[in-house]
Amino acid sequence: MIRTLLTATLLASAAPVLAQVPAGNTAPQPVPFVDTIPAAVDTPYPGTLLLDVDATDTERGIFRVKQTIPVAKAGPMALLYPKWLPGAHSPRGEIEKLAGLVIRANGKIVPWTRDTVDVFAFHVDVPAGAKTLVAEFQFISATKPDQGRVVMTPTMISLEPNLVSLYPAGYFTRQIPIKMTVTYPAGWTAAGAVPAKVAGSVYSYDTTNYEILVDSPTLAGRYGKVWPLSPKVDLNVFADSMDQLAAKPEQIDAHKRLVDQAVKTFGAQHYDHYEFLLSITDQLGGIGLEHHRSSENGVRPGYFTEWETGAAARNLLPHEFTHSWDGKFRRGADLWTPDFRTPMRDSLLWVYEGQTQFWGYVLQARSGLVSKQDTLDGYASILGIYDTAKGRQWRNLLDTTNDPVISARKPKGWTSWQRSEDYYNEGLMVWMEVDAMLRQKSSGTKSIDDFAKAFFGVRDGDYGELTYTFQDVAATLNGIVPYDWATFLNTRLTETGQPAPINGFAMNGYKLVYTPEITNYMKQAEKTRGTDVSYSIGLVINKEGVVTSSIWDSPAFKAGIDVGTEIEAINSEAYSPDRIKAAILAAKTAKEPIRLTVKNNDRFRDILLDYHDGPRYPRLQKVGTGDGGLDKLLMPR
Repeated sequence: MIRTLLTATLLASAAPVLAQVPAGNTAPQPVPFVDTIPAAVDTPYPGTLLLDVDATDTERGIFRVKQTIPVAKAGPMALLYPKWLPGAHSPRGEIEKLAGLVIRANGKIVPWTRDTVDVFAFHVDVPAGAKTLVAEFQFISATKPDQGRVVMTPTMISLEPNLVSLYPAGYFTRQIPIKMTVTYPAGWTAAGAVPAKVAGSVYSYDTTNYEILVDSPTLAGRYGKVWPLSPKVDLNVFADSMDQLAAKPEQIDAHKRLVDQAVKTFGAQHYDHYEFLLSITDQLGGIGLEHHRSSENGVRPGYFTEWETGAAARNLLPHEFTHSWDGKFRRGADLWTPDFRTPMRDSLLWVYEGQTQFWGYVLQARSGLVSKQDTLDGYASILGIYDTAKGRQWRNLLDTTNDPVISARKPKGWTSWQRSEDYYNEGLMVWMEVDAMLRQKSSGTKSIDDFAKAFFGVRDGDYGELTYTFQDVAATLNGIVPYDWATFLNTRLTETGQPAPINGFAMNGYKLVYTPEITNYMKQAEKTRGTDVSYSIGLVINKEGVVTSSIWDSPAFKAGIDVGTEIEAINSEAYSPDRIKAAILAAKTAKEPIRLTVKNNDRFRDILLDYHDGPRYPRLQKVGTGDGGLDKLLMPR
C-alpha cells in the first residue's frame, strides 16, 4: 500500500506542469498561414514578357518601367518581385524601392493586393477576355549609400534586370521568355551578356528567358571603352571621366593572360561569350558580383592610372571570372532554386566562394595581373587575420555559410569574434591544405589543378547549372588521390577551439611569420582600408582616426576600445597614422604604456595601452629550398 502510493506520487511529479491561463484572460489561437502563391513548375510559360525600361533620369536616379505580361486565362494570378538573389545568397531584393505600381488590362486599371506573408508578391484577378497585363512602376534607386547601393549617376548606370521587373508565379524562371528594351541617355554606350540591336540610345535585347536575363546585368555610361581579351571574352570599362580609361597595352595584356590562364586551369569555358563589366568610379556603388556570362566589378579611380600601387584591387576580376565555373556552372544542390522566391541554402559556400577565393589569388599570380610577391603578401594578410582572431573558439566554418541570411552583410561590431562569411578566406586556407595533401600523397604527381579539371572542366560550352553535393566533392577528390576526404573536410568545416587552418601553406613551402616591417601589399591596402595595426595593438583606424575594427581580446579590446571610437591624441599629440605607428615602435623599448585620448560620442577618456611587442606585420617565409608546392601552384600554365 505504501509502495503503491509512493509510485503514484513519483509518476505525478514526473508529468509536465501545464501553464494555466488566469481566469478571465483571453487566450487566442494563431491564424494559420495560407500560401496562395502557386509553386513553380517546370512548364513553359504561355507567351513572352516585354520589358521596357527608361533609364534616362540620371539626375534623380529613377528607372521608369513598363512591362507587358501575356496571360492565358482569367482569374487569380500572382506577380513576383525577385527576392532570393543568386550571388547574394540571401533574400536581398530591394522591394522597398518599387513604387507607383499600376496594373492594367484592356486599358483599365486592375486592382492589386500585396501578399501579407510574402511582401514580394502581388495578387491580381485577371478580367475575362484579357490577353495581357500591363504593369507600370518606378524603381527609385539609392541616391546616397545609406539608402543602398547607388546604381545610377550622371555618368554611369548599373542596370540589374531583377530590380526593374516582375515575373509570373508558378513557373521555373528558365521557362519564362522575356525581351527587354532599355533607353539609355543620349550619347551613352552599354555592355552586357545578352546581345542587343542598337538604334541611337535604345538597346533592344534578344529574347531570352527570365533566369538568364536576371543573370545578365548591363553597365552603361558616358565614358566607356571595350578591349577584346580573347575571341570569347571582352573587357568593358566605364569611368567617371575619360582619363581613367588610359590603359597601357601591358595592362590589357595582363587581363588577356588572366583569360588564358583560367581556360587552361579549368579546361573548359562555360559561356558562349563573356563580358567583364568594370566600373572605375567613386560615385557608383562598389560591387563584385558574379554572373554566368558576365561579372559586375566596381573599383575606385586609379585602376589603370595608379597601377603600381593598386595590386590589392586587382584580385576582383580573377575572383569573379572564376565564378563562371565555380558557383554559376557548378553550384551547390541546396543553393540552386527554380525561381527567385524559393529560399536558398548556403551550406556549400565553402566551395562556391571558398574555392573561388582560392583560384582568384592563384590566377592573379599565374597571369601576372598581380605579382607573385604581392600575392604571397596578400596571403600573409589573410593568414594573419585568422591567426589573431578568436572566433573559431566557438563558431565553426560551416556555420558562417549562414551569414548572408543572418546578417545580410550589415556591419558588425566584433567581426573577429562574431565571425562574418569566413567561408571565403578560411575556405581558401582549407583548399590550400587540400592542394598540399594531394601533392604529398601523390609524391608530387597530383594537385588541386587535377580537381579543377575534373570538377569544373566538363561539358565545354554549357552555361546551365550542374549541381553537386558534399559527397560529390569528396568523391572527386578521392578519384584523384584515394583518401578519406569526407572525414578531413567535415573536420575542417565543423571543428572549433582549434587554431586557424594555416598549415597548408607551410606544407606547401611557406610559413607565417611576423616582422616589424609592413609589406608593400599592406601599404597599398591601407590606402582604402586605413591604418592597420591589428596584428599588434588590435586596431584598424581610418584617416580621421575613427576605429573601424577592434580585434577581440587584443590589447585595444582589453583597454575598452570598440568600433566607432575616435582616437584624438597619442602620447599628448594629435592623432595621425604615422604617430600611432611611431608610438607602437617606441613602446617596444620603453616601460611606459602608450597613452591614448579617445572619444565615444561626447565622452572623452584617457587610455593606457600596456603593449611592448613592437610593430607586427604578417608575411610568408619560404621553407626549404627549390620550388615548393605554392611556388608551383602560382606558376603560369
